Amino acid sequence: MEYLNLIGGEWVASGSGNTTATRNPADNRETLGTVQESTSEDAIQAVEAAVAAQQDWRATPGPSRGAVLREVAQLLEARKPDLTETLVREEGKTRAEAAGEVQRAIDIFYYYASKAADLNGEVKASSSRDATLRTKVEPLGVVTAITPWNYPIAIPAWKVAPALAAGNVVVLKPASMAGAIAHDFARCLDDAGVPDGVFNVVTGSGSTVGDALVTDKRVDAVSFTGSEHVGNIVYQNAAPDQKRVQLEMGGKNPTVISDSADIDEAATIVGTGAFGTTGQSCTACSRAIVHEDVFDEFVATITNYAETLAVGPGVDDPDMGPQASETELESTLNYIEIGKREGATLETGGERLTEGDYAEGYFVEPTVFSDVEPDMRIAQEEIFGPVLAVIPVADFDEALDVANGVEQGLSASVVTDDLTEAHRFVDEIEAGVAKVNEKTTGLELHVPFGGMKASSSETYREQGDAGLNFYTITKTVYLNY
Repeated sequence: MEYLNLIGGEWVASGSGNTTATRNPADNRETLGTVQESTSEDAIQAVEAAVAAQQDWRATPGPSRGAVLREVAQLLEARKPDLTETLVREEGKTRAEAAGEVQRAIDIFYYYASKAADLNGEVKASSSRDATLRTKVEPLGVVTAITPWNYPIAIPAWKVAPALAAGNVVVLKPASMAGAIAHDFARCLDDAGVPDGVFNVVTGSGSTVGDALVTDKRVDAVSFTGSEHVGNIVYQNAAPDQKRVQLEMGGKNPTVISDSADIDEAATIVGTGAFGTTGQSCTACSRAIVHEDVFDEFVATITNYAETLAVGPGVDDPDMGPQASETELESTLNYIEIGKREGATLETGGERLTEGDYAEGYFVEPTVFSDVEPDMRIAQEEIFGPVLAVIPVADFDEALDVANGVEQGLSASVVTDDLTEAHRFVDEIEAGVAKVNEKTTGLELHVPFGGMKASSSETYREQGDAGLNFYTITKTVYLNY
């Protein structure tokens, strides 16, 4: 199947005439279809379509916008089995993980469908007689959303739904690696009756399509999720026009294991955070920072946990699927070699799986390193694969220092039965998400999400009520009658 762009309500091929195949990472012989290698002219046409639709959608009452979003949610729900299948075969998630992600997209549209009716403002007491004082919330206008391949339906949903609920129009540039699920997602919005031009999708390279969408003067805001390197480029390119920018980038997420922790519980929390979604989550746990008194016990337990995981094609619903591409697999294998050279102890894993059902896919064993020093590259740099670095520390103070001793600050957790440690962790950890006795992954959709330090632009949060703030601007009204 050839997956087309959606521009102004029309499904169209790129002017380039070129396409890119999207393949099954569990079996690279299987091609799902081809996505457009779009040009900057395609991106400009999408912006033009959005601009043309802006005023009518802005003037549409909030409850009416909410009704359209509710229809989107219902279509996503009706098509959940097919969307799940596409996600499994294109991105490599296990069937359970893929179904969970599709459900998150459904829930997000239902959530913001209800929120659309509440976007109005506040009434304040005036200092004058015969006067009213109030605020009025208005949409920004044209929004560019740039999304990654690792959550290719949930992340577009949590950008697009609040943007549309607030009355904005959107041009989405999804990752080409996830072009099939992006197309099916867009088809749901189109079939639900989102007006022509209100929502547009253009696939292609970031350097061509992304750059055109970020630098177009008619674009009012850019919401980006992806790597720190690309995010910084997006920020710089948007700055000359003073566009509103929201960046959510990588993480080097720690879980601190206290000497008071139940080690079996701790290993389960760390293991699900480290190896779920094949470690390909920006919130995945990549560092376990463990008190020296329980270090050996934890290493043995987490090693056993990793060795018992079933790895296989996502369609079989194993514990862990493949990496999403050959490039991602090669990066992970390279970091494993770096860990060995740095002197860390490889406890388990570390090898590509190539026999039998693994022969045509991008599979790697769940990998655990112990005796990792905090300044090693495998303890400092985001790997984005199923690799866990276990770091020993002498006490809780050192654990906090090590946890905070990286450039990123996205998600962090602690496993402890000590209430003082729990409160200190929440107060002192440098991360946008702090969890106690929970894995670093997994987010509630009605509360803010975002990072600190190099993980984020530290401007606006996503999801919940905070997710609407990015897409709106406040006007203050003084009315003397």
